[in-house]
Amino acid sequence: MNILKSIINCIRYSDKFLWSLTLIIAVYGLTLVASISREGFNYFFVQSLSILIGLIGAVMFQAVDYKHISKASVWIGIFGILLIVYTLFMGVTIEGASGVNARAWIKLPGGITFQPSELVKIAFIITFSSHMANILENDDIKDPKNIILLLAHALVPVILTHLQGDDGAAIIFLCIALTIAFVGGVPIKYFLYAALSAIVLAPIAWNFVLADYQKKRILSQLNPEGDPLNMGYQQIQGKLSIGSGGIFGVGLFKGPRIANNVVPIQESDFIFSAAGEELGFVGCVLIILLLLLIIIRIGHIAKRSQDTVGALICFGFIGLVASQTIFNLGMCLSLMPVMGVTLPFFSVGGSSAACLYLALGIIQNIYLNEDSPIKRRKFNHYS
Repeated sequence: MNILKSIINCIRYSDKFLWSLTLIIAVYGLTLVASISREGFNYFFVQSLSILIGLIGAVMFQAVDYKHISKASVWIGIFGILLIVYTLFMGVTIEGASGVNARAWIKLPGGITFQPSELVKIAFIITFSSHMANILENDDIKDPKNIILLLAHALVPVILTHLQGDDGAAIIFLCIALTIAFVGGVPIKYFLYAALSAIVLAPIAWNFVLADYQKKRILSQLNPEGDPLNMGYQQIQGKLSIGSGGIFGVGLFKGPRIANNVVPIQESDFIFSAAGEELGFVGCVLIILLLLLIIIRIGHIAKRSQDTVGALICFGFIGLVASQTIFNLGMCLSLMPVMGVTLPFFSVGGSSAACLYLALGIIQNIYLNEDSPIKRRKFNHYS
C-alpha cells in the first residue's frame, strides 16, 4: 500500500509538461509505425508493447530516489560491462547484405531479441555522471590523472560495442561522455587534444579499424549517385521519399513508397523518410520540434537539479537524444554516412523504446527532488 501511495504521489507531483511531450511523441511515433506496418510485419504491436513496458518502468523509476541509483553506480557499471561481454560471446549475430556483421542482440524466452547496448547507454549515463560528480566534489577536475580515468571509463563501452560490430552505439557512447565531460567543466584543452589525436589516428582507423562496408558507406555518402543500386540506394530513396511529400505529405496510410517498402529499413533507421512522405515538411518539422522540446525541458530540469549528479544525468540523456537525432537525420538527408543509429522515440526498436522511456522516469525523479523548497516540502509530506 505504501509503495502504491508513493507511486501515485510521484505521478501527482511529476513534470506534467514532460509527461505530455512523452505521450504526444509516443502517439505520433506509433501512428507512423502503424502506417509502415500496413503492408507487412506488424511492427505496431511490438512497438506498442515496448513503449508500454517503458512507461511502466518510467512510473516505477520515478518513485526511486536517483541518489540511491547513483550510489550504486559501481555495481551498475559492472552489470553493464558483463551484459555487453556476454552479448559479445553469446549474442545473436545479424548479417546484412552490405557486409554488416554485428553480434549485438541476445535471445530472451519466447524468441524475443533484446539489444543490451540500449540499456547500457542508460547505465553509462548514470556511472559516468557519478564519476564526474565525484571528481567535481573533490575539486580535482584539472588533475590529468582524473581526465585519464574519465577517458578510460568512456572507452570501455566504446571498445566493447565496436568489438560487437555496433559502431553506431559506440559513437553514441562517445557523444554521451563528451556531453557530460563538457558540461562538467573538463578544460577545453583536453577536447582540443582529443580532436588532434582523432585527426592523427584517422589513417590508422581507416586502414585497421573500419570494416570494408563502413569504408564503402563513407565513400558512398560523398557520392551516393556513384553506386545508386547498392551502397547509395538507401539514402537516395530516403531523400526521394522525404521530397515526395511536399509541404503536407500525401496523407497518413496513403504513402505508395511506404506500401511498397521502397526504402530499406524504413521502420527503423529511415522512419524520418516515412514521415516526410506521408506528412511532408510539416510532419518532419514536428518531429524535430518535439525532440527539441524534450531536450529543452530536460535542460531546464538539469538547471534546477538539487545536486551535480542529477544535473549531469540530465545532460547525459540530452547527449544521447541529441546525438542520435543529429546522426539519424544526417543519415536520412545524406549529410552523414549510414551508421545504424535510430531516431530516438520514433524508430521501431523494442529495446531502444523501452529503455528511453525508462530513463525518463529517472529524469522525472530528478525533477521531483529539484531545488524547490516548496515543492520538496509538499512532495515529502505526501510520500
